[in-house]
Amino acid sequence: MIKSFRHAGVERFFKTGSKAGIQPAHAAKLANQLQLLDFARSAADMNMPGWDLHKLTGNLKGHWAVKVNANWRMTFTFEGENAVLVDYRDYH
Repeated sequence: MIKSFRHAGVERFFKTGSKAGIQPAHAAKLANQLQLLDFARSAADMNMPGWDLHKLTGNLKGHWAVKVNANWRMTFTFEGENAVLVDYRDYH
């Protein structure tokens, strides 16, 4: 279950469907990723074809990322079986 967000736009999109604060072209894929993340119990549950699940390093060590589109990623980590610190960023 998703317990916390870093990105207010993604939180609003997840809770209300509002696309304010996200790239509208990313809405469909981001909705699928958020829905699966809400049911996921570990990062491995997010290993879907085309999503390029990978561990992050540096100041985001311990976090995971999935590809949304081009340079955009949804990042997150887990505390127990809950997803936390869900973010949406263009990090390349």
